[in-house]
Amino acid sequence: MYNSKITGLGYYVPDNVVTNDDLSKIMDTNDAWIQERTGIKERRHVVKGEDTTTSMGVKAAKIAIERAGIDKDDIDFIVFATLSPDYYFPGPGVLVQRDLGIKTVGALDVRNQCSGFVYAISVADQYIKTGMYKNILVIGSELHSHGLDMTTRGRGVSVIFGDGAGAAVLSRAENEHEGILSTHLHSEGQHAEELSLIAPGMGKRWVSDIIADNDPNDESYFPYMNGQFVFKNAVVRFSEVIMEGLKKNNLKPTDIDLLVPHQANLRISQFIQSKFGLKDDQVFNNIMSYGNTTAASIPIALTEAWESGKVKTGDLVVLAAFGSGFTWGSVIIRW
Repeated sequence: MYNSKITGLGYYVPDNVVTNDDLSKIMDTNDAWIQERTGIKERRHVVKGEDTTTSMGVKAAKIAIERAGIDKDDIDFIVFATLSPDYYFPGPGVLVQRDLGIKTVGALDVRNQCSGFVYAISVADQYIKTGMYKNILVIGSELHSHGLDMTTRGRGVSVIFGDGAGAAVLSRAENEHEGILSTHLHSEGQHAEELSLIAPGMGKRWVSDIIADNDPNDESYFPYMNGQFVFKNAVVRFSEVIMEGLKKNNLKPTDIDLLVPHQANLRISQFIQSKFGLKDDQVFNNIMSYGNTTAASIPIALTEAWESGKVKTGDLVVLAAFGSGFTWGSVIIRW
């Protein structure tokens, strides 16, 4: 058995900044209302025609590969997490392989929404632990802005989400006491529709029927979220899965040097911080600037934390996420 460690990190966000005041001009909302409920001040939206989920992932990946000190042809496998692929199929994993000019390695797409990057890291970690691969590129990328209901009707969801991408290179570790110590994954499908995007899908409606209906009031094409229900479940599952990871490694909350939670809502992060008795410098949040970028949120935040010197050799770093599915998970890392 081998161990895996993160050897390179990178992120990319579009230049186009959308503030709460900008949103107030197209829907009935305001800066105070958004900040009070989410903690978000601004987010990034792509300019149509300039970026895609794949292209943002490629830009983040190039930075991560360079920082890992390897060549793109040293990548053995690609894992791409997203809920907003360029195409219904194929997924963006193969598009990244093509656009980076990587040899014909395997490419896997992960559809676990807000928990996507945690799931993707877990998959990559297992491939390296078993000796199958040596260097794996893991990407989380999301383009939400093209699919949001940017009207007053959709404000409860649309003000939350932003676009962006983050990437990590996982490599085989020589020291078994460093790198990813364990990962922990869970799901609870009975609540699947509480945070969901029902259409387009093949479950209940044929494509020909959707085209024929062409109903402008059909809200199934926009994300739905039962906000209070999701919040209540999130704070419970976040706490459980973080503790599960700590106990697995005979650790305590006081051993955490940095917690990087999925950037779903600043209030959730603050609740978890308080519950675990962590100081402000022990939890990294950037939702204020980027909103919720779903599968991209943890790699973007982890990269920013590393760039700012908040992640140091020997630190215990905990990643945790909760989202649609419901799915949730954690990653325990000795940096």
